[in-house]
Amino acid sequence: MNVMTLNTLEFNFNHNIDLLLRSFFLSKERKIKMNFFMNRRQFGRSAATAMAALSALPSYAGTNKIKVAGVYTQPIQQKWDARLHIALDAAAKRGEIEYVYSEKVSNTDYVRVLRQYCSDGVQLIVGEAFGISKEARKVADDYPEISFLMGDSFGPHGTNFSVFDNYIHEPCYLMGMIAGKMSKTKKIGMVGGYAIGEVNRLFHAFMDGARSTSPECEFKVTYIGSWYDPPKAKEAAFAQIEAGCDIMYAERAGVVDACREKGILAFGNVNDMNKEENGTDVVVTSALWHMESAIDHAIGRVKSGTFTGEEYHHWTMMAKGGATLAPYYEFENKVPLDVKLEIQSLSKKIISGEFVVNINDVEPKSTF
Repeated sequence: MNVMTLNTLEFNFNHNIDLLLRSFFLSKERKIKMNFFMNRRQFGRSAATAMAALSALPSYAGTNKIKVAGVYTQPIQQKWDARLHIALDAAAKRGEIEYVYSEKVSNTDYVRVLRQYCSDGVQLIVGEAFGISKEARKVADDYPEISFLMGDSFGPHGTNFSVFDNYIHEPCYLMGMIAGKMSKTKKIGMVGGYAIGEVNRLFHAFMDGARSTSPECEFKVTYIGSWYDPPKAKEAAFAQIEAGCDIMYAERAGVVDACREKGILAFGNVNDMNKEENGTDVVVTSALWHMESAIDHAIGRVKSGTFTGEEYHHWTMMAKGGATLAPYYEFENKVPLDVKLEIQSLSKKIISGEFVVNINDVEPKSTF
């Protein structure tokens, strides 16, 4: 008996299988019949293929998505809230989440919006609890099954309330190194919104960086009492320029316009102000804040069922990709080479933990 005959007998003996697959989507009018004659090995392969096909069906593909809501006190175009929105929108475009949001929500209406989203069945809420920390934590207590990632000056709460802030003091230090080197008068101005820790730590880091390259640097510090008032910020910048400042830290919108009119240089904050806020030929570089790492970490925690109350500040620092220094663009050949090389070296040390930029949340004062 030859090999072919043996194979034929084995085939007939073991697996003369008539496999009827009914349609996965049954209707009253139609049934799908498929007849397969296959040996044991072929059946295994086909079963695996069928399982793979099932896993690829749209009804299964969406099961790993979570519902996420963003709640913002400012328009999503405002730079701070924009960082959150951009990160969440990117996750939605990747198919990781279903994303909805509310913008321009006042503090007096914020808790109501939080509770509404909780009632709507979202699994993660991202927003800001500055000014309503106690009230936001009460909502989290009332909905323990929902995860919260909130910008806040206080620590995490319970098992479902994590907090973050923008700890971009490291690139602020690097910017200060350049500012100290490039200033001719050694008088540097800084215009901020409010004297809170989030802003104070950036100003202190910038001042420390400037002193590291030019110990004789002096500083003017002004807070305008608003997160968005470009005319007021512009007037504050004019006053500092009149006092002798030839470099400005533009923590608020409006400062860059003043610098352009007076022909002096500026350094940006949070977003790329050279490209996004008419900063060409004015903004040397910016301390950038990226929320993607923090947002992705939170989404992963929710999906794995391991979300808990955490402090996320390290997710907004250089080591985690949460903060970077923007390109120099047209200033590439104007920034002194020695300070550029020093910044390259120091950046590596910051990321590795070898060099630590001091965090100082105390309100800084003008030195002249």
